[in-house]
Amino acid sequence: MEFEEKVSALSSKVQKQREMTQTEEAAKNAFVMPFIATVLGCDVFDPREVVPEFTADVGVKKGEKVDYAIMLDNEVQMLVECKKANGDLRMEHASQLYRYFSVTNARVAILTNGVEYQFYTDLDAPNRMDSKPFMVLDLGEVDETLLPELRKLTKASFDLGSVVDAAEKLKYLGALKRTLAEQFHEPDDEWVKFLAGRVYDKAFTRRARDQFTPLVKEAVSSFLDDQVNVRLKKALESTRPQAEAETVSSEPVAEEDLDRGTGIETTLEELEGYQVVKAIACSEVKPQRITHRDSKSYFAVLLDDNNRRPIARLHFNAKSKKYLGTFDADKNETRHLLKSMDEIYLHAEKIRAAVRSHLS
Repeated sequence: MEFEEKVSALSSKVQKQREMTQTEEAAKNAFVMPFIATVLGCDVFDPREVVPEFTADVGVKKGEKVDYAIMLDNEVQMLVECKKANGDLRMEHASQLYRYFSVTNARVAILTNGVEYQFYTDLDAPNRMDSKPFMVLDLGEVDETLLPELRKLTKASFDLGSVVDAAEKLKYLGALKRTLAEQFHEPDDEWVKFLAGRVYDKAFTRRARDQFTPLVKEAVSSFLDDQVNVRLKKALESTRPQAEAETVSSEPVAEEDLDRGTGIETTLEELEGYQVVKAIACSEVKPQRITHRDSKSYFAVLLDDNNRRPIARLHFNAKSKKYLGTFDADKNETRHLLKSMDEIYLHAEKIRAAVRSHLS
């Protein structure tokens, strides 16, 4: 698999199993070791590459251990400390990392619960681990912009110098993005006052704050929705030629589909649903193998642009109800009523099973 696919596959595993992973050891076995093995590309069973329960005496501290040391050319390059999967990561969890960072050659330390991976280096003072991470990777919701930097830490492409050089930018960029996310979700008084000051020329009193706080939340939500719609419209424009050039399947079709190819209108909801199905199916095959074809009766998601390899169908043309169609191994379709687009994820395993059935 490609690097991005490996991250996507592990992310899918994390999302399905995190609620069942209650202890630190379970998190190590289910998520952290696969991360080291499949994403970073290290042999977790070769002590020349990965040393579990790594021990190094630090001053008066004797026999303390960090969960994993990742080696390269017989030197420690990265230290990994693990906590249980459903627990929050706090700096007090990194005490061993702090101490070991100064007595090894490691320039990167990773604090993780198997779901979130916090990457640290020594930007603030040489050979002393920073108090804030320069990169945070959440496998529950992967930020794909971080993958090029993560790739530099893999065994095949190890480029520590480049990572450290980019660490300061990543640190502040990540912090700014997290701050914006917090403010968008629950704006504080200073944020509300700042934005209100651009449109409100009166004194910012308590009454004004109470008036503008919900307005800021609504405006931000509306702005983000508008940006999503712009991107979907661009995607729609780029895929229309494909829809217009669609040919009828050589398989028998229902009578209601005999007029397909005329009067077809691909909607933003169909494209949004397609992206959800594609994200699920990508855990099994490369993204470029997932395609779609629209018709008057349904929106088909296919493997390899082949009507004989259906993955799912979106029945979104009715005004009141929307359905997701999934397929069994014999290509029999079952329709599932959707109350929201998120409910497509409830049928993720059926979608993946449909993809696998075409690979056997």
